[in-house]
Amino acid sequence: MATVGELTDLVHRHWPPGTAEGWDRVGLVCGDRAAPVSRVLLCVDVTREVVAQAREAGAQMIIAHHPVLLRGIHTVDPATPKGAILTELITAGIALVCAHTNADIAPDGVSAALADALGLRAVRPLAERDRQPARDQIVVFVPVDHRGAVVDAMAAAGAGRIGDYDRCFFTAEGTGSFRPGPGSDPYLGRAGEIEEVAESRVEMIMPRARRAAVVAAMRAAHPYEEPAWHVHELAAEPSADGLGRVGELDPPVRLADFAGRVADALPATVSGVRVSGDPDAMITTVAVLGGAGDSLLDDARRAGADAYLTSDLRHHPASEFREYADAPALLDVAHWAAEWTWLPLLGRVIATETDARPLVSELRTDPWDFAVHPASE
Repeated sequence: MATVGELTDLVHRHWPPGTAEGWDRVGLVCGDRAAPVSRVLLCVDVTREVVAQAREAGAQMIIAHHPVLLRGIHTVDPATPKGAILTELITAGIALVCAHTNADIAPDGVSAALADALGLRAVRPLAERDRQPARDQIVVFVPVDHRGAVVDAMAAAGAGRIGDYDRCFFTAEGTGSFRPGPGSDPYLGRAGEIEEVAESRVEMIMPRARRAAVVAAMRAAHPYEEPAWHVHELAAEPSADGLGRVGELDPPVRLADFAGRVADALPATVSGVRVSGDPDAMITTVAVLGGAGDSLLDDARRAGADAYLTSDLRHHPASEFREYADAPALLDVAHWAAEWTWLPLLGRVIATETDARPLVSELRTDPWDFAVHPASE
């Protein structure tokens, strides 16, 4: 039987915690990693109603999208909402794992699932995210008999690490030549005379953030008064990760018809689908972002989108954005509904790779219960 630890590791393999935003709080919140799990409930938000559903279904674990402990708390008093949830989880022996922004950016993450639910094709990230921090390549020429010392010094300063390997370097031997000038203090030769030395060309990869430390370590270990060296800034590694997705509709459809498709594809909510744009405009390229999407308005326009679907659009950013002549139409849907589309995908992963039985919660945790319109409407 699967365990809490095995299911946690499964989530982390598909949606690594290290890819989450620095402010996020993801991973195992509570639960014994050794505890067996035969039933796991999948949800967007953890509410008391969701915890009750897990208990009724006999689930020993919940996997949620939104973190319960995103901001610090100082009590688990059950008189408080978060305290009540945590108390009920722990007393019921229900483990909780959260995958938030790490699930947002992944190729099989929230926005990708939303794009798939809407039938988009040729899907790609809307705002690409580098797979790893910026990197440099340092090249230094060093006498052959000092190569090991210089490599060791640069490795200790952070160069030469590739994945699970360290002290990685390339070297080729050749002849270096120089003529010391007046006032120099050469390691070899004399001022005014041409010198030739058997040297190694050493190349190492390093995080750009470690450039200054690696250069300083190289200079300290190098026997020459003025080492010959240079740095190449490396291009970012292509990545399928990124915020949001952009894809194509084939065939194109009217904006009004696309809005109807959205309403049919997502769980029903009080707010439904709010639309800004000409209902007869033809929509081919669609950008989507599960969750609050103000931050990618300009990305959607730069991507050439005819429509941008997201959640929690605010009045001023949306109204100002629509003033651009090439602004895409906007579709605003409930935050919970857009991100719910990821849960069936998560369930398929669990069912395929473990013997635990996933249950996708259909409880509507969108906070709004009803809307009122004038009778004249």
